[in-house]
Amino acid sequence: MRLLLVLLVACGGSDPVPVFGPPTETVCPPGGTTLTYDNFAKQFMEDYCTRCHSIELEGAARQGAPEFHDFDSYFGIKGVADHVDETTAAGPAAINRGMPQDGNKPTDEERFLLGEWIACDLPQ
Repeated sequence: MRLLLVLLVACGGSDPVPVFGPPTETVCPPGGTTLTYDNFAKQFMEDYCTRCHSIELEGAARQGAPEFHDFDSYFGIKGVADHVDETTAAGPAAINRGMPQDGNKPTDEERFLLGEWIACDLPQ
């Protein structure tokens, strides 16, 4: 129960706000994607996520982000890609805007690109 509450208020906001939406149901395009961690996801995470989801941050500096959700490395994202899809990505079934809860937010177009990158198995 405690973990659920942390996930509901992670990275800002004092009132519990549901951050998880449905899976986006994004499918990798035929022939794959040109998106990679290096040319897309790393910058996306730096722009919108690592202000709370960083291995460098501890305690209150994480703004409620769970300790095991660190997005300043490829492997930190890969382990919880389903959570990233359900909180931040967009696709045919949903545009999930649960994260980030404060500060700079990605455009819907960026969220669709994130959904594609995840659906194509997070190319490096």
